[in-house]
Amino acid sequence: MVQSMKAGVQLGSGERVVSKSVVTIAGRDLLPTPVFDTYWRFAAARQAIYEARLQGQQGPWTTDPILSEHRFTNCFRAADRVSQYVIGQVIYTGDQDWTEVFFRTVLFKTFNRISTWELLRSRLGEVSWSEFSFAAYNKVLSEAFQAGERLYSAAYVVPPPALGEARKHSNHLRLIETMMAARVPEQLAEAASMRSAFEVLLDFPSMGNFLAYQHLIDLNYSAVLTFSEMDFVVPGPGARDGIRKCFGAASRGIEAEIIRYMADHQDEHFSRLGLEFSGLRGRPLQLIDCQNLFCEVDKYARRAHPEIEGISGRTQIKQSYRSDPGKITAWFPPKWGLNAPDQQHPPTPLPSSEALSVAGTTRASVAPVGGRKGGRRFAPRVPVGAIPLF
Repeated sequence: MVQSMKAGVQLGSGERVVSKSVVTIAGRDLLPTPVFDTYWRFAAARQAIYEARLQGQQGPWTTDPILSEHRFTNCFRAADRVSQYVIGQVIYTGDQDWTEVFFRTVLFKTFNRISTWELLRSRLGEVSWSEFSFAAYNKVLSEAFQAGERLYSAAYVVPPPALGEARKHSNHLRLIETMMAARVPEQLAEAASMRSAFEVLLDFPSMGNFLAYQHLIDLNYSAVLTFSEMDFVVPGPGARDGIRKCFGAASRGIEAEIIRYMADHQDEHFSRLGLEFSGLRGRPLQLIDCQNLFCEVDKYARRAHPEIEGISGRTQIKQSYRSDPGKITAWFPPKWGLNAPDQQHPPTPLPSSEALSVAGTTRASVAPVGGRKGGRRFAPRVPVGAIPLF
C-alpha cells in the first residue's frame, strides 16, 4: 500500500496521496490492492536474479517458489534475451545504413524469433534490403513452415495483414515491402516525436497500437532514432491486466498515466518498502519497462494473489522456467552510455536453445537458395507471507 501520509501531500506530476491508501492519478482516486506492493517487490527480486546470473553465480538465485518455477521476463526490456539479440546481432551487426537497419529490425520483429532469423541467414547469407527478393525469402519460410517449424514467437499475437498472399508469413513479407516502398525509414527519421513516429507505423495494415509501439521501441535502440523511452507509452493487454490487479476497475482508461506514475515514483516506493534497486547500471525503469512489469506482475499475481481479478480471467502461468544454455549478454545501445570501455562492439552470443533448433529439421530438409531483389492445472496459491524475498 502507499505509505501513510497526510492528506493532500503533493507527489508531483499531478498525483497526490489523499489518504493512507488512496493515490490520485489523472484526477482519479485509486485504491491500491496488495498487488501494488507486490509490483515493487517483484521488480527488486527479478532484477536481483538477473544481476546474480550476469555475475556468473550458480543457482538457485531465489528462494521464491513462483520465480523458481516459472519464466518471467527481465525488469528491463532491453536486457531480455531476444532484445539483447536484436540489439547486438540485428541492429548493430551489419550495414549501418538506416534503411538497412530498419529493414533488418522490422523483419526480425515481425517474427520475433531467433531461430527464424538464423534460418534466413543460413539460407540466404546476409539479410539486407538491397539484396531482398520476395520469392527467395518466401521460399525459405514456406519450406520451413511445411516442415513443421514454428516461424513466429509466442510472446504476443501478430495478426496477418490481408495483402493477397495465402500464408501469414508471405503477407508479412509483402507488408515489409509496402513499408519500404512508402519510405518509412525516412519518415521515422524525420518524426518530431515518438508519438509521431508511432503514428507512422500505425498507418500500416494489421499493425495496431501494441505492435506499432513494440516495433518502435526496437527501432529506437538504433543510433538514428533518439527518442527518450520516457516520451510515450502504449499499454498492452497484459499491462492492462496487471494495472487492474493493482488498482481495480477505477484504473480503466488511465492506464498510460498510471504507467507514468510508476516510472516517476519508483525511487519513492522502492525506498518505502526497504527494497534495493539500483536499476540497469544506474538507468532507472523507463515507461516501457514499467509497462512490461505490469504484464509480469499480472502473471505472478495469479499464484500470489489468486483472489484479485484482472481483466482476462486467466488463472495459470503458462511458461515454466527452464535453463537455457545460451550465454547471458548485457550489451546495450551505445548512446545510453551503459557499456564498458572494452565493450564497444556487441558480443557474439552462444546459441540459445531456440537458435539451436535451426540446426535440426529445417536445415536438413531444405536446400540453399539465393536471389536478388527483382521482380506467428491451476497452480495452488503461495501465501505472500511465505515468499522469502518478500
